[in-house]
Amino acid sequence: MAIYKCKMCGGTLEVSGESSVATCEYCSSVQTLPKKNDEVITNLFNRANNLRIKCEFDKAADVYEKILNEDNKDSEAHWGLVLCKYGIEYVEDPKTYKRIPTCHRTQYESILTDVDYLAAISNADSVSADIYKAQAEEIANLQKDILAIVKNEKPFDVFICYKETDENGKRTVDSTLANDIFYQLTQEGMKVFYAAITLEDKLGVEYEPYIFAALNSAKVMLVVGTKPEYFEAIWVKNEWSRYLKLMKEDRSKLLIPCYRDMDAYDLPEEFSHLQAQDMGKIGFVNDVVRGIKKIITSTESKTETVVKETVVTSSNTSTAPLLKRVFMFLEDGDWKSADEYCEKVLDLDPECAEAYLGKLMAEQKVKTCESLKDKPESFFGSNNYQKAVRFGDDKLKKMLSDSIEHINTRNENIRLDSIYRRAKKAMSDATTDVDFNEAERLFKSIIEYSDSSSLAEKCIEKAEESRKDAILSKAKEEMKYLLSDYYEAAAKHLKSISGWKDADELLAECEKTLAEIKAKAEAERLEKERKAEIARKEAERKAKRNKKIAIITTPIVCAIIAFIIVLNTVIIPNGKYNDAIAAGKYTEAISAFEALDGYKDSATKITKCNTAILDGKYNDAIALMDAGKYTEAISAFEALDGYKDSATKITEC
Repeated sequence: MAIYKCKMCGGTLEVSGESSVATCEYCSSVQTLPKKNDEVITNLFNRANNLRIKCEFDKAADVYEKILNEDNKDSEAHWGLVLCKYGIEYVEDPKTYKRIPTCHRTQYESILTDVDYLAAISNADSVSADIYKAQAEEIANLQKDILAIVKNEKPFDVFICYKETDENGKRTVDSTLANDIFYQLTQEGMKVFYAAITLEDKLGVEYEPYIFAALNSAKVMLVVGTKPEYFEAIWVKNEWSRYLKLMKEDRSKLLIPCYRDMDAYDLPEEFSHLQAQDMGKIGFVNDVVRGIKKIITSTESKTETVVKETVVTSSNTSTAPLLKRVFMFLEDGDWKSADEYCEKVLDLDPECAEAYLGKLMAEQKVKTCESLKDKPESFFGSNNYQKAVRFGDDKLKKMLSDSIEHINTRNENIRLDSIYRRAKKAMSDATTDVDFNEAERLFKSIIEYSDSSSLAEKCIEKAEESRKDAILSKAKEEMKYLLSDYYEAAAKHLKSISGWKDADELLAECEKTLAEIKAKAEAERLEKERKAEIARKEAERKAKRNKKIAIITTPIVCAIIAFIIVLNTVIIPNGKYNDAIAAGKYTEAISAFEALDGYKDSATKITKCNTAILDGKYNDAIALMDAGKYTEAISAFEALDGYKDSATKITEC
């Protein structure tokens, strides 16, 4: 089992068998797979993919080149190179959660005409080729949007490339140096691209269109850095490496590495042929400003010189050599020089159709006339095209009109094919009548393309079948519940699709079951009423019986309660009193009378008991006095507290 990495999110793809397509379980992206199930090649693909996801496009491209050195017909490696050329990073759409492409290396050349894209298509199987085409169209549309913005951007003189923040998110020294250079150059009247200022009003939009426009228009790039790793930072390198490629096509462009607090030998190897500037030297900014002004002035004066040479050229001079130079410049991809020489020819012959053709080719950046038909968009609106047709012969007119017709036909076929494939996919994925209706809508929008008409009719049939199947399925689901409401709903649904599949049989079964359910419900109702009547009669019988018992037992209970009251309030207290008096227990007798709480003469009885107790104590004191125990007798009389003649007796003692 081969293990690859997802090209969109980097997740693991476990692939078994010979499949050329897989779906990522993490981001649900459908993608192509390498043909070879070789461990070494698999590791190379995964490494290249990992580098590309990190936006290290140049390193990733080198790995894809190694794979192509082994097999130049590997479609997946060619497609990988395409993604690196255009700096494609797949990011998650927060609304749909799908992975969509973001372009970090826009080019004027359409991805649809790229040699590696064409190689990927030609070497891929039909399934993989369809996926490549769909993804390429998505990227091509993204390119168009970017280039539409680029057209409205004014050209820059200088592009400052630097690292804005460090690994902790803090502003780097490089950014402050770049800021100083920006203000110095701006004061000199130059238009400078400095991300912190230039892009500050572009929040919430992609920066790539503005970076691309600045890279292509800037005459000078300053790469500012104070650490070797800052020069190699992904987005810093992305800018200066793109500018180096532009320098190969336009020799008037210049890149100046600017370093500080590091050795010049630590600069990237790609800068070894360039003259670097030490920002630590006194007067560095002034030297750079002066040098840039010379470059810009030199470029402007060169243009003026060309104009002057053209003016003084004899009108009798043949334009043939100049036209030959034009098409030689075009073969070399030197668009600027080709355009300049076309202007020379037009100064000699303002109605020279070949010169306007050359300007058109330079404008469209094609090396041969035949390549005009490979441009992604029609150039019908170009002023150079209009002039070439106006002054050209029939052969030239036919060649240009055929090219435009080819572009329009190709683009229309691409558009139609895209909709056709979307419609077929929608049709194959459809599960409901709504899905089939959407597929039908798509087919009808391209009704004349391929078999769209018949497929649209088929979608209508499928939609109706799906609708009836959905109703049938719903009716079956409702019939699972043995409830009359569900069966009534099911019967209603089945009647609406009478004659469809087994709907009529199910309707008969449904009505039979519904009748049984209603009969059962009626029987249960009658049984419930019968039991309720029995329960009512039993309750009445019990109530009558309880009433008779109450009539008999109530007088008896009342008599018992009265006896208990007399017993507790009269008989028992009198008994306790009599027992206490008989035993001379006057204290217990007092407690008994107090418990009666004033009943009858209990208060008088308490007084008599207290008197009896005092008489007893008085007699005890007399006995002590008679026995000659006067001290003890005195204490006893004092305790009587003046009772009878106890005070006189104390004096006698």
